[in-house]
Amino acid sequence: MKIKNILSILFFLVSFSFYAQNGNLDEKREKIKEYKVAFLTTELELTSAEAEKFWPIYNAYDDKQFELRHDKMKTYLRKLNDDTINSISEKEATTLLSQIESTDKELYLLKEKYIQSLKKILSAKKILKLKKSEDDFNRKLLKQYRDKAGKN
Repeated sequence: MKIKNILSILFFLVSFSFYAQNGNLDEKREKIKEYKVAFLTTELELTSAEAEKFWPIYNAYDDKQFELRHDKMKTYLRKLNDDTINSISEKEATTLLSQIESTDKELYLLKEKYIQSLKKILSAKKILKLKKSEDDFNRKLLKQYRDKAGKN
């Protein structure tokens, strides 16, 4: 598995854990989303015309990606705890593996469509800058979480 995928999964799990420990999931997610919008807006230096087209595409992608990762993957992870994984049949394991692969494909196709949409409004350089900015934001968020966890 590529390091980017591992970081994405780690970020998802950490952020999910963060939400679960600190109350209202939707409220926390919205607050993080606000910080992310502010961060990306600053980093990308979008023109008004670019921003007008970019944010609806970005938000739709971000929401769908969250839905796939959170709703579907959460279901899979529940089934993968130590007690369950040792007691499921090979047939059930095969079915679960197929479901995970299907969700991975959905995520891949979603990202592919998203990038194609972005290419219509942003330069390749800005798309790469977006990717870097998202990674920077995720590292910053993870660092804040670690710092907060270290103080408790």
